[in-house]
Amino acid sequence: MVPLKKLSTGALAFMLSWGVGLAAGAQAKTLTIYSGRNEKLIGPLIEQAKKDLNLDIQVRYGGTSELAIALLEEGDRSRVDLFFAQDAGALGAVEQKQRTLPIPSALLNKVDSRFRSPKGHWLGISGRARVLGYNVDKVKANELPKTVWDLTQPKWRDKVGWAPTNGSFQSFITAMRLLEGNQKTLEWLKAMKANGVKSYPKNTPIVDALGRGEIHLGLVNNYYLYRFTKDNPNFPVANHYTQKDAGSMINVAGVAIMKTTDQKSDVEKLIGYLLNKNSQNYFAQTTNEYPLVGGIPTPSKQIPLNKLNPPRIDLTKLSDLETTLQLLQQAGVL
Repeated sequence: MVPLKKLSTGALAFMLSWGVGLAAGAQAKTLTIYSGRNEKLIGPLIEQAKKDLNLDIQVRYGGTSELAIALLEEGDRSRVDLFFAQDAGALGAVEQKQRTLPIPSALLNKVDSRFRSPKGHWLGISGRARVLGYNVDKVKANELPKTVWDLTQPKWRDKVGWAPTNGSFQSFITAMRLLEGNQKTLEWLKAMKANGVKSYPKNTPIVDALGRGEIHLGLVNNYYLYRFTKDNPNFPVANHYTQKDAGSMINVAGVAIMKTTDQKSDVEKLIGYLLNKNSQNYFAQTTNEYPLVGGIPTPSKQIPLNKLNPPRIDLTKLSDLETTLQLLQQAGVL
């Protein structure tokens, strides 16, 4: 090894600065997110957050349910800092297993109490409403069902679509169970099957089928329609909102700080970023979801949240997915 005293001042400075750089690099931390939200939907926003907050962020994308299960299985071994879930049920599940930390009230209070955990351990970032999509050429406005219970009538035989394997549909069924009980929900599922309801893998194919006239009505989330009307303003489908039943429930995509994080301050900065004006406008204008922070305009052509008439549900209780899956299997739709 060359003695330090024989090194030039410039060389010594270079080596020392290089060493400091290594130390700083060794100390640099990566903020890890498990995201049940699709990369196409939130990827651009996360990339912008990296730049604006000067954070190293890595995201594992996947199904919300499978990621929630992974977090519970990993337990204290997890290195995840933030869980970004597609629905409140998954957030409630990890909260109930005591895998989350409380979110500061300064962040919680930016969102209406309906859209956050009563215990303060998860927070809605954007909202979506369940709707009945309908083909405007096949169904007149005065013929539209008032509730999802009307869908079992003979007039709708073979004309309705749903996606029983989809997470948002399963949350809808969980909400129905909370509102109506397991037995009545099971009876509805069986009646729908007997009435010839058509199954699709997810919401987008349902809206596509509505546009073709393959079905007349479809159980979907509000924002899927606008992916079609963006390219085709004359797309013959509209959204219909039922009143105070599970068919008009409002769910959220939201976040929870994981108990295993060692970067709580950075995680809180990111949550604040997701709640700022620019990010909330992103959800309203790009993904066509409802912003949950006051003062942000509703997505164009959509009914404002305060004009809807959804049922009151403690969204944390949507976490009981196991019983919902059992009912879907018992009804023969899974």
